[in-house]
Amino acid sequence: MMIDAVLSQTWVALLGRPDTPTDGVADYCAFLSKALDERGTRMRLERVRWLEDGWFNGLREVWRESAEWRGHWVLLQYTALAWSRHGFPFGAVAVLAILRRRGVRCAVAFHEPFGYGGSRWIDRIRTGCQDWAVRALYQRAEKAIFADPLESIPWLPKNETKSVYIPIGANIPEPLPRSKCEENGRKTVAIFCLSDPPHRQREVNDISKATRSVASKGTQLRVVFLGRGTAEANAEIDRAFKGSSVEVLNLGLRSAEEVSRVLGESDAMLCIRGKLFPRRGSALAGIACGLPIIAYAGAAEGTPLAEAGVELVPYGDSETLGGALSRVLGNQLYWQQLHERSLRVQRKYFSWDRIALGFAEALAENRIDP
Repeated sequence: MMIDAVLSQTWVALLGRPDTPTDGVADYCAFLSKALDERGTRMRLERVRWLEDGWFNGLREVWRESAEWRGHWVLLQYTALAWSRHGFPFGAVAVLAILRRRGVRCAVAFHEPFGYGGSRWIDRIRTGCQDWAVRALYQRAEKAIFADPLESIPWLPKNETKSVYIPIGANIPEPLPRSKCEENGRKTVAIFCLSDPPHRQREVNDISKATRSVASKGTQLRVVFLGRGTAEANAEIDRAFKGSSVEVLNLGLRSAEEVSRVLGESDAMLCIRGKLFPRRGSALAGIACGLPIIAYAGAAEGTPLAEAGVELVPYGDSETLGGALSRVLGNQLYWQQLHERSLRVQRKYFSWDRIALGFAEALAENRIDP
């Protein structure tokens, strides 16, 4: 099937329950829909209301609605908690079975290609169920879309043809990029999102140690926290920065437009919610804004993220983190190189227009029965 023919169809993005307080998957679909619309394709966003109406009524509604979707592409958006209160996502497999029975062309966008993991017995059971569900969805889908490079997903069969790697983009408007980092004056470091406890305390402490190290060398520094988890961390942030010369501003949750503005006015980003990996939305937002990013190594190597203006340091090494941040903020030429790398990688991989084209190319390939 030619790309133009695929683009002329109406697609459906099928979501489970919304996430709170922000819904990254819904934002992803909204930005993708807008980019597809600019290419002449309409993509509707639909939800399976299993949480509100119960699974029986939710599946019955899918059966009724999908009668109109026969022959069209439906992109089922998979995360474990979108299809289960407690992370047992068997409902997603039931939904896909109904779609196939209705003659719908099914693609699954895997926002989580693995189970969560964990050491408790219930975590191990839950992880096993999630791994089973992911493989069952993969087997039954006509196309499998992954936001991780395919070679990083060990359970995928070798040399199969229905899986496609399409990076995700930033869920913020792209700002006008800055031309340079000012030589003098206060430098701003952005922290976009923090993890839930128990990891949050470690992250705040690492940020405090790194930025205190930079400030101790004479750099005037402002650290701006914003996004998910930052408002809840206010007390921890106050304790970690007590007595420091670093100016701290905690903005909490903000609109996508405000996030774009704040990141666009920052000089660098610390991204240390674990090891940097290809689906880390905060880092993708920084790249879209042309920010140099200092992050923990271990999962970004060999991915498009590593081509961006990213300096990777050993995981958990706050001393090296501070040294890297000082080097980025103190060297205008180096800052410019990282800035330009981020903008170049944004255009090459992470712009929504490029992502929309990736979907069109993937879905235009000849049908392959799973």
